[in-house]
Amino acid sequence: MSDHVADPRAALDRLLTDKGIDYARLSQVIGRNPAYIQQYIKRGSPRRLAEQDRARIAAYLGVSEALLGGPVQRVATPARVRGPGMILVPKLAIGASAGAGASVEGEAIEGEVAFDPKWLRDLGADPRALSIIRVEGDSMAPTLNDGDDILVDGGDAAARLRDGIYVLRMDDVLMVKRVARAPGPGRISVISDNPHYRSWDDLPMASVRLVGRVVWTGRRVR
Repeated sequence: MSDHVADPRAALDRLLTDKGIDYARLSQVIGRNPAYIQQYIKRGSPRRLAEQDRARIAAYLGVSEALLGGPVQRVATPARVRGPGMILVPKLAIGASAGAGASVEGEAIEGEVAFDPKWLRDLGADPRALSIIRVEGDSMAPTLNDGDDILVDGGDAAARLRDGIYVLRMDDVLMVKRVARAPGPGRISVISDNPHYRSWDDLPMASVRLVGRVVWTGRRVR
């Protein structure tokens, strides 16, 4: 079951006020004209945010898409604090590449892993937006191997894009790939570290949804 926040416009307005971000700045973040967010909040035009815009705004502000009109997830929960001061990060019952329709938000939790908050800060990760998922397949070998656990920062996605490894959705498939900026505005490369797998040298940003940046990996000793 899922529903929606009653007034996502008011919620977004409060978030921007709290964070000291003006409407024009947020419009710029999502590649819209400077008045776009003001018109959305004050005039109700558009009636709702496009899915891609909502995802980028949520990533930029470090909040759930549910606050901005996306579905409210009932299963997966954000990382939480466990004494003495440890952060419990949910390990989700999903892998990347997981196939069509796979989602990070709302997936069942198969466990939790405790992390030292100082260690997470040293990684530059946002504890409120972390999750652990499993790598499936060897398209990113030798950097990431089949069965590795990866720590994904959902607060570090499109709005803060820089070269690195990301969990992303492309063609309705959830996958983990290396992402680099390509020549030209709004263009990226999506790269498989394993040369036996396909890479995409020049794609429009709009064709890919970045879920979060991979900030750490753990693996079993075999």
